[in-house]
Amino acid sequence: MVLVEQCNRIDIPPVKFPQRRIIEHCVYAHSGNPRKTLREILSSIDASPALRITLTGRKFRKLVNITSVSEPEAVEYAYRYTKPNAVNCPAIVSAGGETFIVYVLDRMGQINKVITGNKCASGTGEFFQQQLRRMDVTMEEAANWTATEAPYQVSGRCSVFCKSDCTHATNKGIPKSKVTAGLCQMMANKILELLKKVKRQNIMIVGGTSQNKMMISYLKKKIPGLIVPQEAPYFEALGAALWGLENHANPLPDISETFIRSTATFDVLPPLSHYTMSVEFKTMDIRSPRRGDKCIIGLDVGSTTTKAILLRSDDNAILASVYL
Repeated sequence: MVLVEQCNRIDIPPVKFPQRRIIEHCVYAHSGNPRKTLREILSSIDASPALRITLTGRKFRKLVNITSVSEPEAVEYAYRYTKPNAVNCPAIVSAGGETFIVYVLDRMGQINKVITGNKCASGTGEFFQQQLRRMDVTMEEAANWTATEAPYQVSGRCSVFCKSDCTHATNKGIPKSKVTAGLCQMMANKILELLKKVKRQNIMIVGGTSQNKMMISYLKKKIPGLIVPQEAPYFEALGAALWGLENHANPLPDISETFIRSTATFDVLPPLSHYTMSVEFKTMDIRSPRRGDKCIIGLDVGSTTTKAILLRSDDNAILASVYL
């Protein structure tokens, strides 16, 4: 949450928004319940008739009766406020708890392309916090560790593999600082992969993950002039506030009228139990092995399970199977 006011003080730096000033900012963890958190925030605000409110977010903003703006628009407004003078950033990396997004900018500071990675949780901010909890490491401890030249390598292509790598490493006695460094390097590499078609200079990075000092230190080795603005943790909220001030957002609504009643964002289908007659289950008999059988073992090693069968070559009969 960010509160922005219009002012005419001459000691405010004459940059992008010379008559705008941040008077308060807060960051709240909603722990999977943004509705409850928003209600608590609004209840704590001493609203006046002059107070306006703007909300942003990819999906949640469509579920509330509040003036809202898309995240890309909020990013553009916040960028104009935070960018250093005489510097044009080719892109902004939004490194959040759920997704990493790259906003490619033109010379006017407007977004002309959006790059996102896959939806795997591996490498995101929330995933990083989960792994620290699994290793019984606090955020404060991790923040005090410096980047190492020999981080423990962990997989970044799959969250399950990455968890396994971290668990096996600590079980083998690998120092937690090296495992944490490996996680931070993996996260940095994910961001660099998204930037592979962008000029890697003067990139701005925002979002909660931008406060990961170890990850930032790895990125600075690859990105000259990397910019982490002071407003990075609440960047999009800042943009929403600036947009609302400039576009005359609506006043704060009554809390009882905040949420839209119809909140379904997906189609609801009839229960599967209504279609049991349409399903046919295929089965195959397990045959008994014979002396002298020539067989083939088939393996399927997935992200969470391993399957194997023993197949007789002569008649393709399954002699044994296992699912682990």
